[in-house]
Amino acid sequence: MSAQDIDKVLEIERVSFPKPWTRGMFESEIRNPISFALTLKVDEGGEEKLAAYIIFWVVHGEAHLLNVAVNPEYRRHGYATILLKTVLEQMKQSLVYEVFLEVRRSNKAARELYYKLGFKESFERKNYYGDEDAIVMTLVF
Repeated sequence: MSAQDIDKVLEIERVSFPKPWTRGMFESEIRNPISFALTLKVDEGGEEKLAAYIIFWVVHGEAHLLNVAVNPEYRRHGYATILLKTVLEQMKQSLVYEVFLEVRRSNKAARELYYKLGFKESFERKNYYGDEDAIVMTLVF
């Protein structure tokens, strides 16, 4: 992800989450030395379109997925799966041994995707989002 991607990322963010990240939050992640901010782009009629993005931290063999979203135009095409599988494989090769994330209890589609990739529910964080609990999910390599 580059600074040039942020306008498109914000468009996706705003339609994907009830409490979207701000421009400053994305800019901060791009500068953060432990943060990885990646995009998946697709060619549509000779024009490159931003289909999905992911942001995660890696610290001492652990990774924390912070944000994953897919442009509504490209949902149900497998792009989130492609992006996550690619990132998880890179993590394994970089000797990450555990990955964790928080997901809204109501986000059944995301939870199902994470289950398919091997994540397990670990515990719950009450009121994590202010208006909803989070399920903490982990994947151990």
